[in-house]
Amino acid sequence: MRTSRTAHAALAMTAVAALILGAAGCGSGSGKSDNGGQSPGGQSSVKLPDLHGQHLELAAVWTGPEQQNMEKVLAEFEKRTGAKVTFTPTGDSESTFLGTKIEGGQPPDVALLAQPGVLDQFAQKGWIKPVGAGVQAQLTANYSQGWQKLGAYNGKQYGVPFKAANKSLIWYNTAAFQAAGVSVPKTWADFLKTAQTISDSGVPPVSVGGADGWPLTDWFENVYLSQEGPQKYDQLAQHRIKWTDPSVKDALTTLAQLFGKDQLLAGGHKGALQTDFPKSVAQTFTGNPPGAAMVYEGDFVAGFITSDTKAKIGTDAKVFPYPAVGGGKPPVTVGADIAVALKDTKGAQALLTFLATPDAARIWAQQGGFLSPDKSLDLSVYPDDVTRGIAKALIDAGDDFRFDMSDQAPAAFGGTKGEGEWKDLQDFLANPGDVAGAQKALEADAAKAYGNG
Repeated sequence: MRTSRTAHAALAMTAVAALILGAAGCGSGSGKSDNGGQSPGGQSSVKLPDLHGQHLELAAVWTGPEQQNMEKVLAEFEKRTGAKVTFTPTGDSESTFLGTKIEGGQPPDVALLAQPGVLDQFAQKGWIKPVGAGVQAQLTANYSQGWQKLGAYNGKQYGVPFKAANKSLIWYNTAAFQAAGVSVPKTWADFLKTAQTISDSGVPPVSVGGADGWPLTDWFENVYLSQEGPQKYDQLAQHRIKWTDPSVKDALTTLAQLFGKDQLLAGGHKGALQTDFPKSVAQTFTGNPPGAAMVYEGDFVAGFITSDTKAKIGTDAKVFPYPAVGGGKPPVTVGADIAVALKDTKGAQALLTFLATPDAARIWAQQGGFLSPDKSLDLSVYPDDVTRGIAKALIDAGDDFRFDMSDQAPAAFGGTKGEGEWKDLQDFLANPGDVAGAQKALEADAAKAYGNG
């Protein structure tokens, strides 16, 4: 697998801590950013071809508010080119959906891949097309080398990293924290103590979206990166060490300190396994008292808070960095949705070109629940100081980052619903006392998917 991945960045974490914990360093309406000399909002002058009469299809995993916001981006592309674009949700098993469409001779024109590992697999099979000169010009102007490399394979550029995610954030209900008399924890030990105090106050402390396996992979990755360090993280991400390694045992044992105590989970472990990700967010910011006090996931949680609850971000809903584990640094992991062309057409290349501009990013950024790695996008377009702080931290990190581990893995292990790591960690959530059994299952599935067991 490629070596360009997501971050364990001290600079990024310093920025996150300073900005999202109340000392916001960028105002709400400056109209200027440290990261670009363009006009407010990052307006671009890119010219797109006339595509009247052409019908394009774009596929991505998004549904609900994320799909609606992407469709607003596509509407602007339609306005500028005259093309018509249909959005098709792929479902969680994205690689399977797209592979079936490709092999059936009916691929979408463009797809947004949530996993660099899938991009590699598709490039190996010749299923995706290299970017054209117009796309590359926008990438060179607007993205750092590290972000460009996420869309590259064997020296060729295939993708545009359109949507990024800081996946080392814990969102909390401020009223629940105030009622319990607790403050933001900075270490894992403090996090567990805070959770217990909140539980004693009568509110379930932590909401976990266990019905969707992918949030569980992110829980594990943050513990592992902080506790074991970036070198081990890279080795495990590439399966150069086995999941039966003692470092995995240590991380799962740490995670079991949370998963193994029903009083710390909304609904206990059984309830967590029946809670999907949108519900895990909604129940944290709904009701008095709420269904939970904290929920872990990336910056995109903001979009679900805005669409599914009445909570106001920055007032009712705030965020703190994932706590440092076992004496390690606070972890920072990120993800990205990378746009690639599955057809070698002018329309597909034009859509990639547009997605590589700040024009496209600005449209979704204004709605919330979105981060762009586009360094020329003016930070003033983000709707609140919390999101601006997270976005600035992402840009300030430059190329010093680690990518989400499961998203680097072959899809059969790290990206398929009901299989591989997703299923194995759901089984671990159901029985967090069986660390050895979880390791054995994870290693068996990893060896099969990587083909290097």
